[in-house]
Amino acid sequence: MPVPPLPAVSGVTPTSYLDAVPATAATDGSAFAASLTGAVDNISQLQSASKTLAVQAVTGDLEDIHSASIASTRSALTLELVAGVRNKAVDAFNEIMRMQA
Repeated sequence: MPVPPLPAVSGVTPTSYLDAVPATAATDGSAFAASLTGAVDNISQLQSASKTLAVQAVTGDLEDIHSASIASTRSALTLELVAGVRNKAVDAFNEIMRMQA
């Protein structure tokens, strides 16, 4: 049974990724700093929500234990992701510093 072709998506124009990125973003570094700051703020919020749900679970006030489990896992995974990005950034910096001019 042949698969029918997908219909065309309207409103999408082909463009190069490099055309969409501003030239200052490549040299400025503020976009990376802003996204890293946002990720750290997001971790704080996720950990706070996870702690609140954990306290509710321990005291018996929580109706749905799944929400506490999901919040805890989401918080842990986000922390691991940000730590991984930080480690890769440090590795890249160290590699750049080892380059000879």
